[in-house]
Amino acid sequence: MHSPVVVLGGGPGGYAAAFLAADEGLDVTIIEAEPRLGGTCLLRGCIPSKALLHVAKVIQEVGELKEKWGVEYAGEPTIDVDKVRAQKDQVINNLTGGLGNLAKRRKVNVIQARGSFVNSTTLSLEGDHESIPEGGQITFDHCILATGSVPAMPPAFKVSDRVMDSTGALALQDIPETMLVVGGGYIGLEMGSVYAQLGSKVTVVELAKDLLPGADRDLVKPLAKRIDKLCEGRVLTNTKVGSMAEVDGKVEVTFEGPGHFGHERFDRVLVSIGRRPVTRDIGLENTSVVVNQRGFVEVDSQQRTADPHILAIGDIAGDPMLAHKATHEGRVAAEVIAGKTSSFDKKAIPAVVFTDPEIAWAGLTETEAKRDGINVSVESYPWAASGRAQALGITEGLTKWLVDPESGRVLGCGIVGSGAGELIAEAVLAIEMGCEVHDVTDSVHPHPTLSETLMNAGEVHFGTATEIYKPKKNKAPVG
Repeated sequence: MHSPVVVLGGGPGGYAAAFLAADEGLDVTIIEAEPRLGGTCLLRGCIPSKALLHVAKVIQEVGELKEKWGVEYAGEPTIDVDKVRAQKDQVINNLTGGLGNLAKRRKVNVIQARGSFVNSTTLSLEGDHESIPEGGQITFDHCILATGSVPAMPPAFKVSDRVMDSTGALALQDIPETMLVVGGGYIGLEMGSVYAQLGSKVTVVELAKDLLPGADRDLVKPLAKRIDKLCEGRVLTNTKVGSMAEVDGKVEVTFEGPGHFGHERFDRVLVSIGRRPVTRDIGLENTSVVVNQRGFVEVDSQQRTADPHILAIGDIAGDPMLAHKATHEGRVAAEVIAGKTSSFDKKAIPAVVFTDPEIAWAGLTETEAKRDGINVSVESYPWAASGRAQALGITEGLTKWLVDPESGRVLGCGIVGSGAGELIAEAVLAIEMGCEVHDVTDSVHPHPTLSETLMNAGEVHFGTATEIYKPKKNKAPVG
């Protein structure tokens, strides 16, 4: 079988690339090992985790109604795990079903198989699905490599079925009485929050000295405080997990750290220490594709690899490993194959941690500015001064801009607070357009909303913020 364009992987980047290539009039085939399109993001990542986080958020808000407003429901909530799991699965089914229909309407051929490269223009297909062509091979003119990533799991931790990665945690088999989350990154904190709100006693252990290493500390601080409260003080930073073993139906874990040393037993353990790109065991050595020491495929700004027949997108093409990055890279790859002069040259790729409160940032961060010696003015606006935040009882939030002190151009933005993931989109647009800070402050924002904090943070730059008294000073820029 021959297909002019083959996409290996049916995740957000893969199906976006395939659909756009089909819209450009190309004959396209998707090779996907799963029976449904959607990849990690839809099947066992972004979408199911956000569905469960919604449940956790509502539980927390009900608790706050009782604590702050005196609104109390009769009795404590009961959790029907089977029904929660079923609703989460229904969300996935609705979306995957839609993708299947879109593939059919665009006449995109979908083959359920595991693909590996025989050479630069041929894939071997493994599996027993009827969609696999006779001979078990497909040739192509161009292949878009979109195999994504998988959770990293040290072999020494695979001691029991009670030790889970993020996929296992999202399966929601039960609500354990005690649970250890290994890794204080965004996946660990999101899933830890879900299980804690559902009733588990959660402990978080992080090797670094702070949660969310690499993120700006002023953004992490309100979240760290909330997580510590949610976990009842069981957040162990600067601590290493030495070993794990299954003992009497539980997982015994040893800790090594200045503040915590010894061993404890947990009903379940979630290991969330990062992800690795899927570039092994797919035959890339039979092509001219170059894979670097970290396992990422080397690509140029048009997503081309060193092999003229193969392009690569998404998690395998380098950090950040984010679905929305993969989608845009997929569009670029499809347009390049169609003969257009597209390139991936984004100034801002937003990152969001969907905890409560949420954290989001785009463009240059303050941590990066300090590390690289980049001169910036940091303009922060506390949500305690926001009428909308006060009404919602979410005053721990913060919005800040990083501004070029010479040109006034906005270089980056960071937000912590409810809905930060939605608010950051305005900052992404401003950074991509090369806006100056006055473009943000001169745009009328609706009142009372949290979106006003973006305008207000810009006003801090000029010393004109109404709700706080902070005259502009000749302060030394960061960097």
